Amino acid sequence: MMPLYSACLRLVCAGVVMVLMTGNGGMNGVDGLMQKRRKTALKEGDILIGALFSVHQQPKQKTAFTLTCGKIREQYGIQRVEAAFLAIDQINANPDLLPNITLGVEIRDSCWYSSIALEQSIEFIRDALAPPDSGNDTKKDTCSKAVSSSKHLVGVVGPGSSDVTIQVQNLLQLFGIPQVGYSATSRDLSDKSRFSYFMRVVPSDYYQAQVMVDFVRHYNWTYVSVVHTDGNYGQSGVTAFRELAEQSNICIAKEDSVLSNAEDDAFDQVIHQLLEDQKANVVVCFCEGMTVHHLLLAAQRHNVTSRFLFIGSDGWADRSDVVAGVEEAAVGGLSIKIHSPYINEFDDYYFDLHPDNNTRNPWFVEFWQMRFNCSLPGIEEVASLPRCTGNESLRNGYKQETKMAFVMKAIYTMAWGLHNMQQDLCKNTTGLCSSMLPINGSLYRDYLMNVTFSYMNETVAFDSRGDPPGRYDIMNYQRLENGSFDYVLVGTWDNGSLVVHEERVVFNRPHKLPPASVCSEPCSYNEFKSFVETGDDTQRCCWICIECEEDEFLLNETTCQRCQQGYWPNQNKTGCEAIDVKYILWNDEESIAALCLATLGMLATLFVMIVFIKHNHTPIVKASTRELSYIIFVGMMVSYCATLPLLARPSPSSCALARVLPGLSFAMIYAALVTKTNRIARILAGTKKIMMRKPRFMSATAQVVITCILISIEAGIITTMLILDRPDVMHVYPKISEVHLVCNTSPRGIIAPMGWDFFLIAMCTVYAIKTRNLPENFNEAKFIGFSMYTTCVIWMAWVPIYFGSDHKIICMSVCTSLSALVILVLLFFPKIYIILLRPEKNDRSAFKTTTNVRCHIGSASKASLSRTSDRSPSAAIESMYVGSAMLGIAQPQLSLMQRIKSTLGMPFMPPGFLPRDPNPRGLLKREMSLWSDASGSGNATHQTRDIMLKRAYGSQLDLTTDGCWSREERSSQTTDDLLDPLIPRLRRRVARAVREKELDIDQGREFFTLTHSWMSSQVHQPQQWFEME
Repeated sequence: MMPLYSACLRLVCAGVVMVLMTGNGGMNGVDGLMQKRRKTALKEGDILIGALFSVHQQPKQKTAFTLTCGKIREQYGIQRVEAAFLAIDQINANPDLLPNITLGVEIRDSCWYSSIALEQSIEFIRDALAPPDSGNDTKKDTCSKAVSSSKHLVGVVGPGSSDVTIQVQNLLQLFGIPQVGYSATSRDLSDKSRFSYFMRVVPSDYYQAQVMVDFVRHYNWTYVSVVHTDGNYGQSGVTAFRELAEQSNICIAKEDSVLSNAEDDAFDQVIHQLLEDQKANVVVCFCEGMTVHHLLLAAQRHNVTSRFLFIGSDGWADRSDVVAGVEEAAVGGLSIKIHSPYINEFDDYYFDLHPDNNTRNPWFVEFWQMRFNCSLPGIEEVASLPRCTGNESLRNGYKQETKMAFVMKAIYTMAWGLHNMQQDLCKNTTGLCSSMLPINGSLYRDYLMNVTFSYMNETVAFDSRGDPPGRYDIMNYQRLENGSFDYVLVGTWDNGSLVVHEERVVFNRPHKLPPASVCSEPCSYNEFKSFVETGDDTQRCCWICIECEEDEFLLNETTCQRCQQGYWPNQNKTGCEAIDVKYILWNDEESIAALCLATLGMLATLFVMIVFIKHNHTPIVKASTRELSYIIFVGMMVSYCATLPLLARPSPSSCALARVLPGLSFAMIYAALVTKTNRIARILAGTKKIMMRKPRFMSATAQVVITCILISIEAGIITTMLILDRPDVMHVYPKISEVHLVCNTSPRGIIAPMGWDFFLIAMCTVYAIKTRNLPENFNEAKFIGFSMYTTCVIWMAWVPIYFGSDHKIICMSVCTSLSALVILVLLFFPKIYIILLRPEKNDRSAFKTTTNVRCHIGSASKASLSRTSDRSPSAAIESMYVGSAMLGIAQPQLSLMQRIKSTLGMPFMPPGFLPRDPNPRGLLKREMSLWSDASGSGNATHQTRDIMLKRAYGSQLDLTTDGCWSREERSSQTTDDLLDPLIPRLRRRVARAVREKELDIDQGREFFTLTHSWMSSQVHQPQQWFEME
């Protein structure tokens, strides 16, 4: 009962489908549809295979409701029909395949239209379920007869369109009839939950979409438009393409759909929309062949054939009917063709066909007449056409259909599935057995899913979704050298591997170069993408290129990242590399200059020091305080040596020496100079007195001790700073692109030691200013002043350069050497000049005081001791005026009467030094007598002068050989120098006494004559008067 019930249920379902198709609820509609019989090609057999081929083109959209097919097709129609017949013949002739079983085929025309395909599918079901001799006379027990005497239809091959295939599968799976596709590539058909009875010998559109994405990406076309046929084939293909394109950063500029049978206006509208975006020059077309044909026609009408490059799917492939009449517009177009072998045996079979010998194909006569544009006599003769001559040949203009092999693979798949099923169900027997009949569609489907066989050296197999692996050819439509047009193989795609022979590709562009199809040009290696907000998916492909900063590398296409400190982007901006560490090299220009300066100073200092040692006991060396001079020499040589650790590669040891040597050398130089200038100032000033008492610490030993104490202070400071800031190396980054290896010397590590040195320099400068007007022959004080002024300029310039520039090392090195050179040149070169070139001046007499002395030492009041250039007595009398205060001598606090008496008494003599004489005239006479005695010569004269100095300057003046005015130490100031200022004062007093008649005029004239001789001898013969002891 169950088989009968199942058969009746299937008939009811088929009736419902037919009623829905006719739009009529009664049986009259069904009968009307059944009466409208279409041609059918039938080859009888024990088991039948149904086949749906698009023998005719689909109806136009406006007349589609009439279900009237279009023109007959050769490649998609007649060739596929004949391929099916050839495959059946080969199978039946093969004793190893379905032995003792004759395989038949029933072929129907689907016209590439779903309604007609469904109509023909129902015919398959009707013929399969109804008895061969069924009629309207007997209606009772119909179900029983259908089961017992129905045709053995085991499955259906086709149809070609994915849209039509889906609708046919929805119908066939209701009756458990397996379906094998030879051209339907929609990836929706891989969904076994929806289409469980479908499988195919062509790969899914998912692979085809991957091929198109890979090809587009190969030419860097990142901004393309998409057009697809309105239907499942186009929609599923575009969906797959969109998903894969997004993963590959390919953007879709414009997307549109159109029916294959739409009117020209619809295709014109598509072209207009594509023209809106000027940057998208590549059009990916997931279209059926006729859709591509009409798009090319529309592009030709609008004269934009060179504007767009069309990339078509397998619906275009290498079909000649797609480009018929639009060859020029199609040149340069690219299409995807599913790889299939060429069937050579089909050509021989096909060329032998003729209307006379091909009666099993009911459409062949119609095709013949259309193909050769002639009319066959007696067989559907067309009066408007000339009669066929009989010389027509199918060889002329022949092109084998590209999916011919898939048609035959589909037939062979059905055969091998039946063969494997027969082998399992009919053990040890050939032919059909009762176990196979009736054919179980579900069981047969399982055998089909597991079938594996070899055809044309290719293995046919299916995965769990009923799909074979993908393999494609890339075709390029070109104008050949002979002027004809044809498709040229330019690439292949095999399971994810794309190979493009670019030298074969021809584009319909100037210079045959590939077009550009990008929204934004690719950014340079050092630029990142800033995407433009467009509000749609295209913003991934439209961007503005912004250059990375110089210290940034390209992290990804949208981000630049800054390198870590000490690193710099590599040349390609793909990452960061460590920056080469820089430090002063010995062969740098600055280093060479600093070393030359230090070497020159070192050699010059050694030369001067050797000269000083050789002339150690000469007056000029003695006058320079030999011990302090040698300390200065050593300090200068240390200054020059400091250049070596400063310029050496930074290390803990070199950094320590670089911090010790400069400060220590300056301390040695300027501590000695401070001691020397202080000694000079104390000799002349003391604490507000000039030579009123013997200065302390004037010996050479005392000077050396004082200098060492000052140097030890600097050494203590340096040691303390080395403990607080241990010397080491570190990296500094003066620029983002530079790394310098330097010592870790902190500002206080420089300021603290140099601060003490600057203090010494300041003190030297102060003393140099105070002693700047010492006698001209007192050269050392003057040259010390020059040295200090220049040194101050150098170090005032050093401060901003050192702390405000990146050339600290060179600055310190040069300033250190320059400071030493300044002291050497300004302080010691004049002495070397006298020692080597003017030895006659290397005599003690050359260091006497000059005629002009102005002292500003130790007193707020100014003293002036001057000897006029006019040596006449009258001029001397008129120009000389010196008081006690003007001589810088601090008088004791005296009463007015005492000061008056002192003025008339002994000059420069403290009260109480001599017995007070009530008679001023007698006192003046005694002075005149003493000066007269002092005007003589010989030892007695020297003793008299010493007595006069004792009386004039008091007990604080020590004239013994052991005192500070000994033979060894009186090189810069003699007793004559101290005696000279007393004569003008005494001359004024004598002149005033004569005018006041306190002194006889004869005595005054005698005194003036004597002192005039003295003053004249001082000018003309100084070496005879003041020979130094």
